[in-house]
Order: sequence, then C-alpha cells, then structure tokens
Amino acid sequence: MTARNKADLYTLELSGVRWLSAPRSDPNDRIEIAHLPGGAVALRAAKDPNGTVLRYTAAEWDAFTRGVRDGSFR
Repeated sequence: MTARNKADLYTLELSGVRWLSAPRSDPNDRIEIAHLPGGAVALRAAKDPNGTVLRYTAAEWDAFTRGVRDGSFR
C-alpha cells in the first residue's frame, strides 16, 4: 500500500517497520524514524516505543529536512 495522503499514513500497520536512530545519540533523548511507503516517515521517542508515533508525508518530511539543511531551526 502506498500512502497517498496524511489519513492513509495512519492506517498503515507499523509492526514490521525497521526503526532507525543516530548511532551516538543520547538514549534518554533519542528519536527513531521508520521509512514508510511513498517516501513517508514515522517518528517516535525511542524511550517510549509503544507511545505516540507521528507520521509525515513525503512532502512534509522533505520540507523538514530541507529546513534542517538550510539552518531554519537555529
């Protein structure tokens, strides 16, 4: 299934996704991401893997990563 919009992202089952985090990040403050179909991304706090999972469309994630590269969040 390819998520076409934000609502579709929240219907995706995440039990089989691979969660990734920065290798040297602080375990008490670590976030994890999982790549979803269509370039979308899920994000969660590593210390609470059963807690809230935020999901971003490919366009939202692209805008965020461009902002990070451009220094928009300093």
